[in-house]
Amino acid sequence: MSGNRLDGKIVIITGGASGIGAESVRLFTEHGARVVIVDVQDGLGQNLAASIGEDKASYYHCDVTNETEVQKAVKFTVDKHGKLDVLFSNAGVIEPFASILDLNLDELDRIFSVNLRGAAAFIKHAARAMVEKGTRGSIVCTTSVAAEISGTAPHGYTASKHGLLGLIKSASGGLGQYGIRVNGVAPFGVATPLVCNGFKIEANVVEENTLASANLKGIVLKARHVAEAALFLVSDESAYVSGQNLAVDGGYSVVKLLI
Repeated sequence: MSGNRLDGKIVIITGGASGIGAESVRLFTEHGARVVIVDVQDGLGQNLAASIGEDKASYYHCDVTNETEVQKAVKFTVDKHGKLDVLFSNAGVIEPFASILDLNLDELDRIFSVNLRGAAAFIKHAARAMVEKGTRGSIVCTTSVAAEISGTAPHGYTASKHGLLGLIKSASGGLGQYGIRVNGVAPFGVATPLVCNGFKIEANVVEENTLASANLKGIVLKARHVAEAALFLVSDESAYVSGQNLAVDGGYSVVKLLI
């Protein structure tokens, strides 16, 4: 693998100020990309961009649930860099566990507006920019093992990620004619701020639970592992991969342990 797998590529990473997004910003810029960090966490996003250097990373405030702001974020990127090669749609939210009997529909709407509608808006406007510039781009969305199976995450989050996977497959069919690839990256439980704050649980507990549940032993899942999988999917090394959902789950979704 080359050391500059994204050399010259212009990238948007949503939810890029923390967690998997922040790790991806660092990794992608290490491989030659110039990244626009999209988030609503202004302090974190601005500090991250400053730590990397404004020649490699910049921050743009954007609420993914607002299509006008999404369109402006894409325009900012194209105006600044002249094109858009990669979208990593990573922004997401999660709700606490609750019985389906107590499902909060207002909370469900919020989950869908970020995890599914927000991703759809960015795919729409990023793809438009790619088509307009004739870019054979790559779009990757953070899904989850919850996009393939149930029982690992709250109901709203699970439903939104199933919907997102359907959108990825559908979009890959619609955008293939333009040479644009669309894929998903599906992590198991990662000790990100999203998970730890959403479930009010310490990072070490998340990691211990994931390690105990996964089939693959001897390694603790980190945000960096997910970023590395996303790097493969956005790079030219996956030039003929589209419509797929790459699991980063230590075999959890396909291998059930005998207890």
